Amino acid sequence: MKVFLETLGCRLNYSEMEALGRQLAAAGHQVVGTPEQADVCVLNTCAVTAEAARKSRQTARRLARANPSARLAITGCYATLAPAEVGGLPNVRLVVENRRKEQLAELLEPWSAELDGEQWRRLAPEAPPQAPTRTRAFVKVQDGCNNRCTFCIVTVARGEERSRPIADIVAEIRRLEAEGYQEAVLTGVHLGGYGRDLGASLHQLVAALLEGTSLPRLRLSSLEPWDLSPPFFDLWPQSGGRLCPHLHLPAQSGSDAVLRRMARRNRSDDFRRLAAEARARIPDLVLTTDIIVGFPGETTADLDATLEFIREMRFAHVHVFPYSPRAGTAAARFPDQVPVEERRRRVDAVETVAAATGEEVRRAFLGQVRPVLWEQVEPANGAGPVWQGLTDNYLRVHTTAPPHLDLANRITPARLLALEAGSIRAELRAE
Repeated sequence: MKVFLETLGCRLNYSEMEALGRQLAAAGHQVVGTPEQADVCVLNTCAVTAEAARKSRQTARRLARANPSARLAITGCYATLAPAEVGGLPNVRLVVENRRKEQLAELLEPWSAELDGEQWRRLAPEAPPQAPTRTRAFVKVQDGCNNRCTFCIVTVARGEERSRPIADIVAEIRRLEAEGYQEAVLTGVHLGGYGRDLGASLHQLVAALLEGTSLPRLRLSSLEPWDLSPPFFDLWPQSGGRLCPHLHLPAQSGSDAVLRRMARRNRSDDFRRLAAEARARIPDLVLTTDIIVGFPGETTADLDATLEFIREMRFAHVHVFPYSPRAGTAAARFPDQVPVEERRRRVDAVETVAAATGEEVRRAFLGQVRPVLWEQVEPANGAGPVWQGLTDNYLRVHTTAPPHLDLANRITPARLLALEAGSIRAELRAE
């Protein structure tokens, strides 16, 4: 059975589809690179905003148009929140809610004998197995969230927190290492809550991975700031450079009044103290964040506080979201909803400030030599192919390499030279 996998949304969704791809390949199925080559298309949807739900519907219809003969299986948050609507989309033969997502490979298996027996499906040219497109693997370590932020529908779609056993995660990362991956990114809906249902903690998980695996890089995905304490940061100097000096801490706002209405469990000063502790203990740390603008009741003074907060925190990158009312959340019923056009204007204001702080952060690293994991190559220019990659602290870089040099999935030192169009031009250094 030939299967095409498509994903929208968060890193956790990507982690789930990567894991499904490995399961299908191990069962003898073929993961292909385009929907036109597939017997089955699987779409992992997102519903974090109304726009994400719209894109999920749009993507499902696009897959059906691309290959009208393929069966479509849809899973994820949008499939969980609106299963009847999803089931009515073209070519959809299976809707899998989040609670059954880990059984997807088994749920698809009954189609295998039937589809593999349809000889007419083999009139399409055989496609080679899809080569790994990532040098970084996203590893799901937990699901669900017990927080009740007033804007978030994901807690409804994903349910209560539940964690994978440490031994299972260690075993998975060892398998990834054997497959040649250079970096694993630990992901979850509420990553910082890892282990509470098991009597464990994220600190214990990371320590176990550093002790029980030898993958060159371990990176943490999004972490709520209230989940961290200064002793956690001691893991970095103990890791021998394997734990990446990058933290994504969703602030959501720099206004305490807005944070209270969001039911966030921290305030702006808490974030400031945490960031200072992290930077003191983790050399060359880069911080990124999420910001929601136009939340109900957000005033121009609240927006100004957020803009100043971004400048002060020196975020390298900010994911900016205009507030999106979601049925089933408390905030959708709040008064003083900000008009859509005003939300868009506020997004522009935040992005302008974030672009300036991001440039400031990247400029501060110019002249340094940092390890870069090279991920992709562009067509050769006059001097040779241009490779792109990420430093350990999550800075996007590019370099021109000799045509004979294959940097794919390699970590090499590179000196950071100059800012160019949102990336950093670098030169390779001797290893």
